[in-house]
Amino acid sequence: MSQYDLVVIGTGPGGYVCAIKAAQLGLKTAVVEKEATLGGTCLNIGCIPSKALLHASEMFHEAGHGFEKLGIKVAKPKLDLPGMMKHKSDVVDANVSGISFLMKKNKIDVHTGMGKILGAGKVEVTDNDGTASVIETKNIVIATGSDVMPLPGVEIDEKQIVSSTGALDLEKVPGKMIVVGGGVIGLELGSVWNRLGAEVTVVEFMPKILGPMDGDISKNFQRILKKQGMAFKLSSKVTGVEKKGKGLAVSVEPAAGGDAEVLEADIVLVAIGRRAYTEGLGLDQAGVVVDDRGRVQIDNHYKTNVDGIYAIGDVVVGPMLAHKAEDEGVAVAEILAGQAGHVNYDVIPGVVYTQPEVASVGKTEEELKAAGVEYKTGKFNFTANGRARAMNATDGFAKVLSDAKTDQVLGVHIVGFGAGEMIHEACVVMEFGGSAEDLGRTCHAHPTMSEAVKEAAMGAFAKPIHS
Repeated sequence: MSQYDLVVIGTGPGGYVCAIKAAQLGLKTAVVEKEATLGGTCLNIGCIPSKALLHASEMFHEAGHGFEKLGIKVAKPKLDLPGMMKHKSDVVDANVSGISFLMKKNKIDVHTGMGKILGAGKVEVTDNDGTASVIETKNIVIATGSDVMPLPGVEIDEKQIVSSTGALDLEKVPGKMIVVGGGVIGLELGSVWNRLGAEVTVVEFMPKILGPMDGDISKNFQRILKKQGMAFKLSSKVTGVEKKGKGLAVSVEPAAGGDAEVLEADIVLVAIGRRAYTEGLGLDQAGVVVDDRGRVQIDNHYKTNVDGIYAIGDVVVGPMLAHKAEDEGVAVAEILAGQAGHVNYDVIPGVVYTQPEVASVGKTEEELKAAGVEYKTGKFNFTANGRARAMNATDGFAKVLSDAKTDQVLGVHIVGFGAGEMIHEACVVMEFGGSAEDLGRTCHAHPTMSEAVKEAAMGAFAKPIHS
């Protein structure tokens, strides 16, 4: 008889949620975590600390630039960076402690150490002093997440050349920061240091920022960020970074080839993406197949090619999002408990937590055109929204894409204040196969930012009222 019904390797959002759900469903569960604290990248050095700094830097910027417009006169705010970093650390500690509490509450055993799969039903755990022990289980879920994608020829030292981890822990505001990569992580962290006083330049290989997102959103959002002081070099690549005195010399070339230019920087943030983390897991020994990008291959029920071994989250195919991993964790736990776990991958929202926020769910216009789908578009600018005007938050718009024949909502894209909260009404409508008319005829409180979503939906099936 196995000691456990389930052992989850990794305690990020996918792993700890999977373990909790499994325990709630009556499975004897354990987790294996190589770090001293639970929560994975997201809680410790990713989602949570970055949001703490984003909010704090937004408040700092608002106090210095936005209060006077509202009739509030205050002295010029002074930055207390150590205090801001303490706020970030306190938030992380509170969240991590919460996960530990949930493990105890749900009677989940926590094994601290490096997990290695010896084969179906056996996980070896090696702790910090090198002591190894083996735990037995009926099922194993790999939830080891992802790691920073390195930039060839550029060595990250987390001092001057940093990943997202180092960018969350800088000791002073850099004079000049170059962000390599115009994706979510680069733009979020770049916006933090831009608001705190750094001169930020984003170098992006593609001809647009936020590559997978709707092109209309990308263009509008880039204009907003430029207005905030961020500079962009698109269709460009960083080919080298050299230390020059106390600073850095960054070589940048056109993506298509051509003459290089050298940019000066105090800090270079490498944010070109993430890759599946499977180091030391023993996948070869266990016979678990991975694809050409190192991701664990699974079937439609999250099972690998080896019976009793499953995988979820960043370590498998799909968007590297904490909430996607959480939903997969719940689904695989339900499957192991004999239920019908399922994730609707057509309704996974994505959010950029800048100011204003960007949020998206479903298909983009580019994807619909490429697939030959006939669609209708409804769009509503926040400049015509009463609540947005009242808050001086008129940047951006809401956009609804619906099927031209059935009116089913196919995608919703928002750039604006609170977009990350507004996107969820679109998710609910899409989860139930709703139409633009369903969304547009649903009564929305006035005055709210969400009315822009309603008006955009009305624009897709009829006409908006206020534009």
